[in-house]
Amino acid sequence: MAASLPTSEPLHTVQLDGLVVLKIIKHCRESYPNDVTGQLLGLDETGTLEVTNCFPFPSDCDENASAQYQLDMMRCLRAVNVDNNTVGWYRSAHLGNFVDSNLIDTQYSYQKSLSAHSAVIIHDVSKSAAQGNLSLRAFRLTDAFMKQYSKKFTTESLAKAKLSFSTIFEELPIQVHNSHLVTLMLHNIEMPKLDASRLKSPATFSQHTELDDAKSLSPNFDVLDLELDPFMQKNLEYLLDCSDVQQQELNNYQYWQRSVAREQTKMQAWLTKRRQENQIRAEKGQQPLPEDEVNTLFKLPPEPSRLDNMILTAQMHNFTKQLNQFAGPSLARLYSIQELQK
Repeated sequence: MAASLPTSEPLHTVQLDGLVVLKIIKHCRESYPNDVTGQLLGLDETGTLEVTNCFPFPSDCDENASAQYQLDMMRCLRAVNVDNNTVGWYRSAHLGNFVDSNLIDTQYSYQKSLSAHSAVIIHDVSKSAAQGNLSLRAFRLTDAFMKQYSKKFTTESLAKAKLSFSTIFEELPIQVHNSHLVTLMLHNIEMPKLDASRLKSPATFSQHTELDDAKSLSPNFDVLDLELDPFMQKNLEYLLDCSDVQQQELNNYQYWQRSVAREQTKMQAWLTKRRQENQIRAEKGQQPLPEDEVNTLFKLPPEPSRLDNMILTAQMHNFTKQLNQFAGPSLARLYSIQELQK
């Protein structure tokens, strides 16, 4: 991987070229519903991560073959004088289900070994189809989480570092950038392609319909459908699954607390007995027995990592946000039609 140029200004925006957006959409949709990943190329310039190119990772290769593929791609791009500076990676998602340990591990390795300003782009194909809007989100791990990731995630350490599920990722705004020639071409595509003789007097409804159908970028009226999309149902199912897994994590944590309480009770009983023995030995003029043996006789069980619980909570928070965003417009459409039918 090529190293990114160092910069002292914090990252605040991710700028994607229109070609990069189209490549990401094409790769993710062709492999849907399987998750795919790819490399982002560009430059980190004054707090803005400019992504000018990307290429997909092979999904049917092992780790060594994938690494060799990346090196070969970098070499080819360098040979044709195309941007080959790695600034992050992208991956697809299904119904907003992307917050997991693999995402955190990969992003940590990018920010740790490549550049602190590396970002990951998440494209949700199913959410884009359900809501009619392109779902592209940019994330990076926060500095506080990066410092804590190599350490143990205990209750005490999380409280000391002030970490929670909401401070794992930092979401960055995305800007789509196009050259002036591409912008002009898009405006020309939106113009109707009909003969001038047919545009003299479009007085009838059928003529207006023909005019609308002639547009290359015709509007999408699927978002006005009153039927509830399976997107909401699937989100509720995933939310319930996360709740079950989180309940298991809570049971494991409570079992650890009970184990610690039992060991502490045994330690206290042993210390009480040893002190009584030392008191008797002192009355007889004998040397007291050491009390620090309790640390070798009894071992407190280690606290389970709280990272999995944080990841589950962050994923559940993401599901609830999606439900709130999707349920609002759906209910608004239903109430609007109900008022119009009165």
